[in-house]
Amino acid sequence: MEDETWLTAREAAELTGVSVVTIYSWVRRGHLKVEGLDHRGQRLFRHLAVAQAEKATRARAPRRSFSVAS
Repeated sequence: MEDETWLTAREAAELTGVSVVTIYSWVRRGHLKVEGLDHRGQRLFRHLAVAQAEKATRARAPRRSFSVAS
């Protein structure tokens, strides 16, 4: 079995550059699954699943274009 890297919500947020609230939003929307609990009862996520959720949500995010005023 391959070695898995587990992240807390705070670690996942720091890794992806989003807030912890956003991580839990991904969970609520079904983009990310809680895979377990650590010894303190904090939710744990697989590193790969966090990366996949980030990629999927960023791909769907609207892009804003800014024009430079002359």
